Amino acid sequence: MGELKSIPTIILDKFFNFNLPDYFVMFYFILVLSLILFFFMTRKLSLKHPSPIQQILEITVEGLEKMLDDVIGKDGKRYLAPVGTFGVLILMCNLFGFIPGFLPPTGSLIVTLSLGICSFITYNFIGLARGGFSYLKHFIGPIALLGIIYAPIEIVSHCSRPFSLGIRLFCNIFGDHQIGHIFLTLVPFGIPVAFILLGLFVACMQAFVFFMLSAVYISLALPNEEEGH
Repeated sequence: MGELKSIPTIILDKFFNFNLPDYFVMFYFILVLSLILFFFMTRKLSLKHPSPIQQILEITVEGLEKMLDDVIGKDGKRYLAPVGTFGVLILMCNLFGFIPGFLPPTGSLIVTLSLGICSFITYNFIGLARGGFSYLKHFIGPIALLGIIYAPIEIVSHCSRPFSLGIRLFCNIFGDHQIGHIFLTLVPFGIPVAFILLGLFVACMQAFVFFMLSAVYISLALPNEEEGH
């Protein structure tokens, strides 16, 4: 049984002789498509006569900024760019699994673990940029003498985060896609509709979970005086 491939992967293979993994092609296809899509959606913004699309975007951005302020604290909205990018990209990757001829790149463990590592690098970079040495100091705990015990636990805890993010996302999307495909094959009409609706819920929820957990990790990495809790 051959490996399933999406339309862009088949086109690259047949016409350009590029034999690349489907998850790789689909991920960059969605990445480029999202950039093009948001370019045209934001090309003609107006204060006086906002279009329906602009109004939807503004409501969405304001809602996400409020969530970040609630989770991260004061000025949490400043971290919308990195965290929002994770959410939007993952959501689009998940939803492409419902389009005939396409496969979700988040159904690959390589992609989801890579996203988890990107989140890991992002919150550690923010922690170092905002807290400096004090961020590193929290790895040894409140008492320096206990650092030899506390530090390994903290390091293992932090290193487990990208794996937790990646494996959770992969298992949910891969499992949902496989179950939906099986039921669609066995019963083409009626019953699969329920699984499609469930799949859409899972796709949106997993993007939201990744978004929120990344925000939580940023809040934990910031100096205490910057948190609004």
